Amino acid sequence: MSTASLKVAVVGPTHPYKGGVAAHTTSLAHELADAGHDVTLVSWSHLYPSRLYPGEQAVPGGAPDVEPFPRTVRALSWARPDTWVRTGRRLRSFDVVLVVHVIPAVVPAHLALLRAAGVGRRRAPRGPGRGPGHPRTVVIAHNVLPHEPHVGDRELMQQFLERVDAVLVHSEDQARLARELHAPHVSVAELPPHLPGGPPVDRPEHDGPPRLLALGLVREYKGVDLLLEALAEVPGPTLTVAGEMWGAAGDRVKQLAADPRLRGRVEVHGGYVPAERLAPLLAGHDVLTLTYRSATASQNALLGQRHGLPVLATDVAGFGRQVRDGVDGLVVPPNDREALVGALRRLAEPGYAEQLRSAVRPPDLSGPWARYLGAIEALASVEPAAEPDSTDEDEPRETGAAAVAGRLGRRLATGVRGLVAAARPDVEVGPTDLPDWIRPSDVLADAQDADDAKAFARALGLPRCSDGIAAWAALGTLAAIVRVRDDGRRSAVIVDESGSRSPLSRWARAIGFAPVELELTGPRSSVEVLDVDTASLDVIVRLHPGGCDADDVDEAMSQASWALRSGGLLCLTLPIGHPGADGALGPADVRGVLARAHDLGFVLVGDLDGDITERMRRASGTSRRTDAAYSLLRLTLRRR
Repeated sequence: MSTASLKVAVVGPTHPYKGGVAAHTTSLAHELADAGHDVTLVSWSHLYPSRLYPGEQAVPGGAPDVEPFPRTVRALSWARPDTWVRTGRRLRSFDVVLVVHVIPAVVPAHLALLRAAGVGRRRAPRGPGRGPGHPRTVVIAHNVLPHEPHVGDRELMQQFLERVDAVLVHSEDQARLARELHAPHVSVAELPPHLPGGPPVDRPEHDGPPRLLALGLVREYKGVDLLLEALAEVPGPTLTVAGEMWGAAGDRVKQLAADPRLRGRVEVHGGYVPAERLAPLLAGHDVLTLTYRSATASQNALLGQRHGLPVLATDVAGFGRQVRDGVDGLVVPPNDREALVGALRRLAEPGYAEQLRSAVRPPDLSGPWARYLGAIEALASVEPAAEPDSTDEDEPRETGAAAVAGRLGRRLATGVRGLVAAARPDVEVGPTDLPDWIRPSDVLADAQDADDAKAFARALGLPRCSDGIAAWAALGTLAAIVRVRDDGRRSAVIVDESGSRSPLSRWARAIGFAPVELELTGPRSSVEVLDVDTASLDVIVRLHPGGCDADDVDEAMSQASWALRSGGLLCLTLPIGHPGADGALGPADVRGVLARAHDLGFVLVGDLDGDITERMRRASGTSRRTDAAYSLLRLTLRRR
């Protein structure tokens, strides 16, 4: 165990319970353990009563959807409140309790568990004066309120959210709702992929109209009935509905499937689809349909893309970002039957579904998890303000950006700038404002990329930057900070060693952070001048034009390995070029840098395989940038 690791309890459903939440909870435990944390998965031996969940709760046949987490205890029972209290007491020795929330009916059990664990919102912050027995509490809310709300749900959720330290949600709409219900600290992170069913299998030959698939639990908000109504007006395409039929919504789907206009074109396969059947089922269809009326988050578009299927989706739950309309799928407004009819007519055109399928790209399965764990680790480090104590004569130790700046300023006398953040952000920028093409780790292989970054930053309303290369370097880093290290209050402690020509600190201040700018001039290295406490910083930045070169990258990583908190980010730019370019790194050198980073406890945020590796090869050899001997590599590394 590294000194930066946390002792984490993940409280939520897992195997033998079925569904996406159980799969996500199990995958989360695996990912946290792989990141170096000491993890226990605390689950249920008996979950919902049948009146709350009319379907079968356990996976049919007993085969798990994802690999079970080895350290799992099924200590909680819906029918035994004493298990809630007993389990809570056992959690007092943990650093963090992550509570996976789905429906308000489970809130009383969660409140009893947290009370027994000795946690609540009004208490002194964790630190040297706070002993064991008071873990931090972070709620992962898949739905702040249910899709079909009931009387009393809001009141229950408000009581719950007022008593925890932080909340992680999967969309900006859910974040706003959590804040309305008095959640103290709210962060947004995209739901990472936890895709059941294994890798794709070979697709059988098919010569005929496109075969559509609606997969998963049939509920009213998923809009399968709208799809059937639209399909009845478009001859040709066929549809398979595969999933459990839920109440009146399931009855409605069966009724619509009997429409004479759909005779021979619709098959309804009721019942849960186990993981081992997913790959052949997806291989036997041409388009995955996700015609939801509303949703908070879903990974189903990524599931379809992993198996090479274009996706027909409504613009909810982030589908509009995951599916490129007219390129690898079609995106239509929700609750719009006419738009669905138009999309189905396009799919019915000969060769159009195949054209979309040829553009489908496998999803990134690692980068979203790195950002997700970073968001959790950031929330786990946020402390509530201590209640003032008039009898305490000791001056509390100063923390945060001002304290870091003060200590560095006293040590250097000069060279520390940017100590004051705006009282309110000048520019509102959240994770959803930053598109996927802005990557935390990337290669600047074309001058047009720099121009695009500069133009996009200006379109966001960020302060002007005349240097396109510096703008490209800073924009990816700003996106990484917002996605991974933002606790909702812009309280991350950022030390920017890039120099005054980099726009990063100006941009970070514009959106509400308080970065500390450090000018590294003279003979002293950054290691010598960065006089801060161990594990006291959230972000260290060294970007173009004052970034690292081949000689000092190891020094920068060594510095960050002790100065960053768990989950903290080190953001660097490195020159890359052809073998004869002085001071530049080639692909083999970069692999050596990443191996050293791994040894020091870092994980790369973003995938350096595939597309990025190819861009490195072009940039260092046959780059289109014939006016320069160098290109630039941006690396974002997360401290385990």
